[in-house]
Amino acid sequence: MPTGNTMKTLGLLALAGLTPYQEKAGEEYMNDKQMEHFRLLLKAWRDQLRQEVDRTVHHMQDEAANFPDPVDRAAQEEEFSIELRTRDRERKLIKKIEKTLKRIEDDDFGFCDTCGIEIGVRRLEARPTADLCIDCKTLAEIKEKQLQG
Repeated sequence: MPTGNTMKTLGLLALAGLTPYQEKAGEEYMNDKQMEHFRLLLKAWRDQLRQEVDRTVHHMQDEAANFPDPVDRAAQEEEFSIELRTRDRERKLIKKIEKTLKRIEDDDFGFCDTCGIEIGVRRLEARPTADLCIDCKTLAEIKEKQLQG
């Protein structure tokens, strides 16, 4: 399996070793097979993010040096700062993944929080932590832009 940055470009399905879910005619939405598909997808994503966090810790410990040149020291501090911001975003994403896994356990996954309709398997494969259908998400983004502008 690829490591490092190449994993990020493969996509979540490939990362989890899954293929896109093929719905069968008349199949109930968010049945046990679909729930298991998304559970595996989310767990693989979470594990990959955790590995990145661990890698950063080890990298920062290994690369920590006291450079006599202020420019070298500043460059290293900037690199560490960027990595720490990235890992902070990833930690927030891990929390969101955990929340989504809890929703799967509670059998409350795959439906829009606002209007209650099915979010859709393809949208969830692209963004497994989605909790709004595309229409409600679009409206929320429009409202957000209006409030900011």
